[in-house]
Amino acid sequence: MTDIYRVDVEITAPVYDTEVTSRVADAVVNVFPNADLEEGFGEISAQTHSMDHFSDLLHRQEILDTARGEFFANRDGDTFSFALKKQAAFEDRVNFSVGTPDELGEISVRVRVEEPTLEAYVDHIAPPTEDGRPIED
Repeated sequence: MTDIYRVDVEITAPVYDTEVTSRVADAVVNVFPNADLEEGFGEISAQTHSMDHFSDLLHRQEILDTARGEFFANRDGDTFSFALKKQAAFEDRVNFSVGTPDELGEISVRVRVEEPTLEAYVDHIAPPTEDGRPIED
């Protein structure tokens, strides 16, 4: 049986005067290739309903525990949020922005889970690990 996930992912990133808008857009698309982008004044915004590529990056970089920690630390009901560094995203990598905001600004991501549950969705995109390896059911 295949699980059906219903999620709304909202992505925003500031575009500063010193940046090229298309490069900021590329950073967002590198991490969320299915996102529908909109360029506004000084900002890129996007929406998607899939985090599959993002999940692949987490697996490839072997940062599932870090991701889970960020997701659950920034949980509010059926929503979790996190911030990513733009430069890493431009290079098709995930690097969570924690602490002092990055001087280039951050890619802010807000995920609202409709179905099944937030916990089940986090387990889907960043499964729990044992000895650094995802635990299989």
